Amino acid sequence: MSAPSLVGGQEGEITAWLATQAERSIDTACAHVFLAGDVAWKLKRNVDLGYADFSTVARRRWALDRELEFNRETAPDIYRRVRTITREAGGGLAWDGSGEVVDYALEMRRFDDGAVLSANPAALTGEMAEALGRTIAGFHARAPLRPQGGWRALEFTVGSNAHLLRDLKDRLDHRRVELMVDLTAAELARQRPLLEARREAGFARRCHGDLHLANILVENGAPVLFDCIEFSDILSDLDVQYDVAFLLMDLDFRGRRDAAARVLSAWLDQAGRDFPAAIWEGLAALPLMLAVRAGVRAHVSAHSGDAALARAYVEAAIAHLAPAAPVLAAVGGLSGTGKSSFARAIAPGLGPSPGAVVLRTDEIRKRLMNVAPAQRLPDSAYAGDLYGRAYDALIETARTLLTAGRGVVLDATFIDPALRARAERLASDCGVPFKGVWLEAPLETLKARVAARVGDASDATVETLDDQLARLSGEPAWPHVDASGSVEAAARAWVAG
Repeated sequence: MSAPSLVGGQEGEITAWLATQAERSIDTACAHVFLAGDVAWKLKRNVDLGYADFSTVARRRWALDRELEFNRETAPDIYRRVRTITREAGGGLAWDGSGEVVDYALEMRRFDDGAVLSANPAALTGEMAEALGRTIAGFHARAPLRPQGGWRALEFTVGSNAHLLRDLKDRLDHRRVELMVDLTAAELARQRPLLEARREAGFARRCHGDLHLANILVENGAPVLFDCIEFSDILSDLDVQYDVAFLLMDLDFRGRRDAAARVLSAWLDQAGRDFPAAIWEGLAALPLMLAVRAGVRAHVSAHSGDAALARAYVEAAIAHLAPAAPVLAAVGGLSGTGKSSFARAIAPGLGPSPGAVVLRTDEIRKRLMNVAPAQRLPDSAYAGDLYGRAYDALIETARTLLTAGRGVVLDATFIDPALRARAERLASDCGVPFKGVWLEAPLETLKARVAARVGDASDATVETLDDQLARLSGEPAWPHVDASGSVEAAARAWVAG
């Protein structure tokens, strides 16, 4: 059992009492956590940190009640109840006794520390990143509207970052901090009309607020969001894109741009089902949001004693505010050539951090039909105008993203030369470089891959593949890539070439 932190008075007595019941304790800036068997108890510290005030029993009870309520939305199996700590007749302490209430604690189900993604970022595989992006989008769609939030919360954090980082002159490079502060303030002013429009359109919600890898775990093969911010509305009533930006920044900083790009594309596809079409335009503000999140981690790291890490976060913020130019890539080929795998593999290296958004006609069709990505559509759904509508949506969504400064990868069969021409023309219209690629593999390989698909957005069958072969007209002029082996290896070779 680890010893509790040195605290005095009644708080010290309570932590010592809880320590006798626990196997291990963990101290954070805001709380003491005690682990015993399959239970965890969280006791709020008796502190006023400025941004969080837990200096009275009533304030601590208020915060714990909100923590229980807010986190039950995403982790109902973990957050159980708020318990009272009472002073009994003999002077001792008890759980939920009949004596005077001296404090409160949140009872939680204990979970495996190793299941938290910050402890094992490699666990965020492609499929898990996909699931995580969609889980976060679903949470955002259900979240209560907070029209008083949005850009105001972002503005508050920009100012807070500037103040806190300037107070750390002895640990940080003052000139780099001032550059970061100036660039961030200028970008906030530039994006304010967009952010205000998003607030009015319903993108300001009660969000998680602290959505980085340390607050996401994987249980039973599914991502679980926990430990959201409950103590400050200004830090939790956010633009939903600013909420997910913390995770994207965290992944990018850890060298997992592959996972970040997959999370972003999945989040956008899922959010596009529940939010206005302006969801795509908001990407223009993503560099700002990533920079602000990096600024938060900078002063947190500095106050934790890691000046080198804080300086690295300041540099990351500056880099986010000088994003790479957008680019349009298009990946075509018959069903089974591995277009989606190829597209996802090249996306992290295209355009601004954390990479290009992958737009997949298979997913767009499902979104247009308002069905889940993996739900199979009947053959009749493809007999009408859905084919053309999907490509129209593909091109127009890509146009919006490119205009917003975001890289895009188009993932579609492109068997019609007119559609390939539309993609090329889009890049020309938007003034961005175009990179087209045509994947090919032996017919038997394609048939085997299509037949083996499960749980995918593609509804293609072997019969679909035969139909595509019959309709393929003209030799695609895009560079051909052999995708008969590892598609990921083919993508790496294409990027390197």
